[in-house]
Formats: sequence, structure tokens, C-alpha cells
Amino acid sequence: MAAKKKEDNMKPNFALSKENYILLIIGFVIIIIGFLLMIGGKSENPNEFNPEIFSFRRITLAPLIVLFGFVFEIWAIMKKPKE
Repeated sequence: MAAKKKEDNMKPNFALSKENYILLIIGFVIIIIGFLLMIGGKSENPNEFNPEIFSFRRITLAPLIVLFGFVFEIWAIMKKPKE
């Protein structure tokens, strides 16, 4: 019985569980997707204006996805692991 107690004391006690790390990776992927949605709208000629830079995807959707990703990251860090 004493040997089992000693093994329990030797077990590392991490702040985050495996589930938290998986959720952090998911949040990171969501943020990357948001930034990828912002790509584009460049004009071939620098003297020409391309209105595509102001599309709904780049101005509204992508920043909302990035914001959601950061909120998801905070939730993933704060989530208590199941015991």
C-alpha cells in the first residue's frame, strides 16, 4: 500500500489536460482559417483600385471567425479537466 501511495505522489500534476490541448489546437485552426479568409483582393496593377478588397468575406466574416477562435482559445484554457 505504501508503494502505491509513493507512485501517486510521483505522478506529474499538469495545469491542463489532454482535452484542453486538443481544444487549443482546434482553436488555433479556427484562427488560421479566419486569417486565410482575409487573403486576396490584390490588384494586378498598383495604379488600379480593386474593390474586391472590401468584400463581405474579408471585412466581416474573417474577423468574426478570428474573434471566435480567440474566444474559443480562452474557453479551452479555462475549461476544467474531467477527473
